Amino acid sequence: MRMSPNPTRTRPAPGDRVPARTLTPVLGPALTLPDPGRTVHVQFRRFAGCPVCNLHLRSVARRHEEIERAGIREVVFFHSPAEELREHVAHLPFAVVADPDKLLYAEFGVESHRRALLDPRGWHAIVGGVLRDTWRLLRGRAGLPATSQPAGRLGLPADFLITPDGRVAAAKYGEHVYDQWSVDELLALAAEHGDGKVRASS
Repeated sequence: MRMSPNPTRTRPAPGDRVPARTLTPVLGPALTLPDPGRTVHVQFRRFAGCPVCNLHLRSVARRHEEIERAGIREVVFFHSPAEELREHVAHLPFAVVADPDKLLYAEFGVESHRRALLDPRGWHAIVGGVLRDTWRLLRGRAGLPATSQPAGRLGLPADFLITPDGRVAAAKYGEHVYDQWSVDELLALAAEHGDGKVRASS
């Protein structure tokens, strides 16, 4: 199924409910969203091998046990095909889902814009991510992204916290390539959600 060339972008607001669905990660068993047993942190990233995405996801992986103890399940979307993603995410301890047609990106209102790379606030992460991935490549621990990216290189990140009953508890739409919740922000939001609150995050 392909999206129309100009899909209507919508942005779920805190308190809105998301439709239930089954997702198939590139590795591991199928899962449901929402998860009836715990809160889900949904991340929308860019393409397989994206250095900036890798930089952030390593910080999440380092604290994954702490995130799980807080009752949060991580689910990460990339707009690359599953076969391309596998080699880049095999080391991650959480579910990664391929959405090459950007169907879920459109449903959640996650957009692309040239400010993703042009905003100076993201440049330090671009440099740091490229340097780190180059070092890993030289040591044989990483592969290069595909030279062609049909869904583009200008994606903006987005984060959602979705409760077991399917409500959006909090949402963040990034303004540049490295504008997302830190792990500390995620844990604070999850604790706040435990009091039954919902909120938007800038």
